[in-house]
Amino acid sequence: MIFTMSEPGMNLLSQLWKEHARAPFPPRLRGREIEGEDMVMLDADIAGCVSSFLKGPLDEKRREILLESAAAIERVLPSIDEEDGAVEYYERLRNMANLATELGNAHISGQAEPWKVRRNGTRSGRGWWRDR
Repeated sequence: MIFTMSEPGMNLLSQLWKEHARAPFPPRLRGREIEGEDMVMLDADIAGCVSSFLKGPLDEKRREILLESAAAIERVLPSIDEEDGAVEYYERLRNMANLATELGNAHISGQAEPWKVRRNGTRSGRGWWRDR
């Protein structure tokens, strides 16, 4: 996924975030490690970084967490059963991590600050995506 325009990317990230917030954590993955990765921590790490990014710029620490977590999900996905929507749950997490990283990189390279662009193209304060 490569987005040159920040608003479509932020809209997609916001939508994925809303879907993720409504999705229950796969119960059989609580307390489990797969390929040395704590499945609850992968979820928490990505969710925390994405939540922060939706409020403002992605700092280097969170960018690294997202990159490492997305790579970890790639490693564990083949070992996750389809049961309980677990694969879909972790694919969505991976997609959010990758998208937030891309959008954060766009900001670093001098493109628009995506969290501050309204639908009509004007600047806005924090939290504009929640009202959609």
